[in-house]
Amino acid sequence: MNAKRTKRQPAGRARTSLTDWKRLGRQTDRQIARAIADDPGTFEESAAWIRDMGKLAVPNPKERLTVRFDADMVAWFRRQGRGYQTRMNEVLRSYYEHARKSKRRA
Repeated sequence: MNAKRTKRQPAGRARTSLTDWKRLGRQTDRQIARAIADDPGTFEESAAWIRDMGKLAVPNPKERLTVRFDADMVAWFRRQGRGYQTRMNEVLRSYYEHARKSKRRA
């Protein structure tokens, strides 16, 4: 943990909430529903939205498999940072595309 960003509360001292819990406790379900509807950040999915979510197609779906690569190759890709497996896939795809085009010409 980063000590600069971590703060400890002294023992016996509760955090003070900025929420007016008494006011919220007095609100009716209708008032709460209206506040949610009026909030521009609120998103409630509709049946059509849920149905259409299934239509999102992945152009090249990934397949999970176990492979073995040379340790130095994996270390090199990992040093590149997050997304190293995606980059490995991109290198393989580039080779595949090149080989496929070369085969067509022959």
